[in-house]
Order: sequence, then structure tokens, then C-alpha cells
Amino acid sequence: MWERLRQFSALEAPARRVFLRAAALLPLLAISLQRRGYRKTQARLQGCLSKNKKVVESSQMAERAASTARMVRAAVHHGLGHPTCLEESLALWFLLARQGIPSRVRFGVRKDAKKFEAHAWVECAGMALNEAEDMHRHIAAFEEALASAPSEDQ
Repeated sequence: MWERLRQFSALEAPARRVFLRAAALLPLLAISLQRRGYRKTQARLQGCLSKNKKVVESSQMAERAASTARMVRAAVHHGLGHPTCLEESLALWFLLARQGIPSRVRFGVRKDAKKFEAHAWVECAGMALNEAEDMHRHIAAFEEALASAPSEDQ
């Protein structure tokens, strides 16, 4: 426990704030998703965002996005409960938006040996932030999966 506290104290103040926000947000997202569903939860988050859009310089955007993703991942591992990929992705999307960093939550599916899997992740400037390097490449994003699905006419 002391080692974790020492590591937390060694973080810069902005990183500590993001970690604490993520740690508080993740359990709330779990409850909201369970009771209200995805669309209403995301709409509520969107409503909490400031109308005054901050603009992050492109030179800082990648570094801040990566740092935010690391802090959300740390909150997932060291916070309360066992957040799902959707809860993690919504928290990351929201915390990025609060900083003026544009991103989007992506959804995908794959079938692996009779096992159907769904997954959510966040993309910023075409890069998956809360993913292992190539994991999301093995999952068909919904837009791609739907585009390649046969139509009813066929």
C-alpha cells in the first residue's frame, strides 16, 4: 500500500487529478449503464461537458491523450470494482472531452471458436488509446461489420 501511495504522490498534479476523477467516475458509470443504458448515460456525460470547448494544441494532444489513457487504466486496475471495457471507454472519452481532446467510443465484435465477443475502445486521431497495440485490429468495428454484411435483397 505504501508503494502505491508513493507512486501516486510522485505523479504530477494533473495526472493525479485525472486518476481521481476516473476512479470516482468508473463506479458511477457502472450504475448508470446498468440502470439507464448506454445512450442515456452518454447523453448525460455529454450534457456535463462545458459548452466552451477548450482547444488543445496538436503538439500536446497526443501526449495528453496518452497520459489520460494511462491514468484511466490505472484507475481501472486500482479503483473499485471491475470496470468493463465500455465503462473504461466512456470514462476515457469523457475525460478527454473535458480537456478539449476530440475522440470517439468505438464498438466491435468478433466470433472466436463459437464464442461471440463484443468490445469497446476509444480512438483519438485514428489511434486506439485504451488498447493493446493491435488487439482492436482483430475485432470488426460495427461500421465495418455492417458495411460488409449482406443486404436483405441478397
